[in-house]
Amino acid sequence: MFPSINEKSEIKYSRVLFKISGEALMGSQSFGYDMGIISQLCKDIADINRLGVQVCIVVGGGNIFRGTSASLSGCERASSDYIGMLATIINALILQNFLEKNLIASRVLSAIPMATVCEPYIRRKAIRHLEKGRVVIFAAGTGNPFFTTDTAAALRAVEMNCDVILKGTQVNGVYSADPKKNEDAVMYDRLSYTDLLTRDLKVMDASAISLARENSIPIIVFSLKGEKIVNIIKGQGTYTIVSDCKH
Repeated sequence: MFPSINEKSEIKYSRVLFKISGEALMGSQSFGYDMGIISQLCKDIADINRLGVQVCIVVGGGNIFRGTSASLSGCERASSDYIGMLATIINALILQNFLEKNLIASRVLSAIPMATVCEPYIRRKAIRHLEKGRVVIFAAGTGNPFFTTDTAAALRAVEMNCDVILKGTQVNGVYSADPKKNEDAVMYDRLSYTDLLTRDLKVMDASAISLARENSIPIIVFSLKGEKIVNIIKGQGTYTIVSDCKH
């Protein structure tokens, strides 16, 4: 089914970057994948792609391997981070497969060259894919240890000249405390970048937030389970927006 002219006119963002955590892909499980969540996510991405929105994705690997946890267990931090980067490539290939089941052309671009399974990350090539309507999935983070996939998301959003970073999580916004542990936690509708940093709200790491702030890219935090992405890009639904308060 093709989108209507009215639907296209409601779109607020023309080029978006999704940051999808590995944990979000595993749902309520302790490891691996919730295929229902992945299938719905890719259907939603396909819907907005058909509306003409240019979509790129940075995916984490925490559903398979967490570098910080491994380093605490005695594994060298740099090695742990590289293993985590390989986990993101696995996740990227799974997302690509599900997108193509929805008849959406996609490309996986990895910061760590792996020629037999995906393309190397080249900025101008990534932009060209977006301009051709393909969904671009960035894998392997920044390609360097000691940097999170949150920082990779902010970096790629800046490089791709994205209008917004959409962070899909297991909760529907940013809260004053963990809503799963604290019934009195309050959800924020809007925050500034400085609010995130000074209140130490665990949404993204400080490097990612600072990079977004320096380049005036808003961050929208929403639930992958409870909210359709097409609503988010129309400015509807439940979410928290982090910006310089001009958006």
